[in-house]
Amino acid sequence: MKLVSTEEMRQLERAANDAGHSYGAMMERAGEATALAVKERVAAGAGSILVLVGPGNNGGDGLVAARYLHRWGHKVAVYIWKRELADDPNLAHAEELGIPILWAAQDEGGRELGELARACPAVVDALLGTGVTGPLRGSLCDLLRLVRQALEERAEGIDLATKNQEPATSLRGILDQPSPTSQVARPLVVAVDVPSGLNCDTGEIDPLALKADVTVTFAYPKRGHFLFPGAGHVGELLVADIGMDPALAEGLPDQVATPELIGRLLPPRPVEAHKGTFGKALIVAGSANYTGAPCLATGAAYRVGAGLVTLAVAEAIYPIVASKLTEATYLILPHDMGALVPEAWRVLAERLEGYDALLVGPGLGREAATGDFLFTLLSGYRQTPKPQSPNPNPRRGVGVGVSLPPIVVDADGLNLLAERERWWEGLPLGSVLTPHPGEMARLVGSGVQAVEADRLGTVRDAAKRWGCTVVLKGAYTLVATPEGQVTAIPFANPALATAGTGDVLAGAIVGLMAQGLPGPQAALCGVYLHALAGELRRKEIGESGMLAGDLLPLLPLAIRKISSPPGHQGTKL
Repeated sequence: MKLVSTEEMRQLERAANDAGHSYGAMMERAGEATALAVKERVAAGAGSILVLVGPGNNGGDGLVAARYLHRWGHKVAVYIWKRELADDPNLAHAEELGIPILWAAQDEGGRELGELARACPAVVDALLGTGVTGPLRGSLCDLLRLVRQALEERAEGIDLATKNQEPATSLRGILDQPSPTSQVARPLVVAVDVPSGLNCDTGEIDPLALKADVTVTFAYPKRGHFLFPGAGHVGELLVADIGMDPALAEGLPDQVATPELIGRLLPPRPVEAHKGTFGKALIVAGSANYTGAPCLATGAAYRVGAGLVTLAVAEAIYPIVASKLTEATYLILPHDMGALVPEAWRVLAERLEGYDALLVGPGLGREAATGDFLFTLLSGYRQTPKPQSPNPNPRRGVGVGVSLPPIVVDADGLNLLAERERWWEGLPLGSVLTPHPGEMARLVGSGVQAVEADRLGTVRDAAKRWGCTVVLKGAYTLVATPEGQVTAIPFANPALATAGTGDVLAGAIVGLMAQGLPGPQAALCGVYLHALAGELRRKEIGESGMLAGDLLPLLPLAIRKISSPPGHQGTKL
């Protein structure tokens, strides 16, 4: 599932047209897909569906959608902001079918538009498509303002219905309260390709843009669908097939993760396996003030299938951590008041050879001595391959005669890295960094606003420069590889905005790396499974109140959900 820019989509459409799949054919399928999305959500006879039509291909898609809805027995009213009368077969066809068509130029003061918007069960936004690059202007602003006002009045009606309900006097009364939406219906808003006013390259959104419940986009999702603030106006995103040859997009770098992609990447689980089959992960984490982070990371590494996980912690916090984790093995490290010290790397050096992946950072603290430990570790194992001793394992670097496993660096590990010059030169091949926007800002030497303003560009450039996989966390997390490919993870879940969920993510990634997945694949799978586990939990309890530990038992369920698609049945013996 490719993720495309506006220009890339134009080129794909042009190439498809040149190859014989005409613009008209693509428009026909786009309009039908939009109509189907409305049909599945709005009952016939619920009232006239309002289709807002603009001047370009987006408006043409809306006219086609209106025709299909009319054919399927829905009442439809088309409201045209601007459109050329000449050579418009879709407009002519709608007129021939007797679909009511109203023109903004003939609607004095927008009176008819307001009446339609206040009564319709759904609004189809087909005013502007992917070409928007600046603020909306002129009469379109007036049109959108009127529609927004009508929708707000509908919302106020819902609020009023809620206020007028009899107060509940018992738990049973609360449970039996009718939903306010059953008394005052809120219209469904369906955007055609994008909400009008969304910049598909930057995610900028015009203040007057309608907030969609559903956006039906065509062929491939656009960058702006996953970039805020515009992504907050997209609602549920549906990607419709418009008959474009997938081979046309093969050379494009960016993509959106899908269950099929993750399912192909997940490591196998052979029935004859033993714990050594699934690798060994070493996690260096925790400090006097942060004893929960190592537990969450270790639990996650096990929950995604790692065979053995060793937790390396300061001796001072070992009793606390060990009381919470019975499955882990332990490596006790030297410390000063619970903070790791440079001498700790020598203890690691004696044991590191036997591990397949290393995680450093969760809850580590930012004391100067801990920073010295981290950089002593990296400099002690700096990649300096010897000609006479080629690296037998392409997933590992070689230094000081010892193989160094790929590293996941998270949380305080990232903050400690940011304090040193050219820190990335010490990272082994195949490493993964997992910053949130604040940590990314420190790593690249900019502000958080600059990072958020160009998430795609920032993470792509960082991965190329540092030569490692970079996971830029947040709503619609991005995973970038050193080759410059960026993958968007299609989940935005406010329930995950709580302490400790990043530790779970880092543990999931290192657990997958221990099982042999290269850094980019481990990062993709780890982020997707983490996000899917969050979705499973949100369905149970809602968008608030989730604890990071809630995710741990849901990680294997997320794996099962991806590995066993609906309808698959095993053989009963």
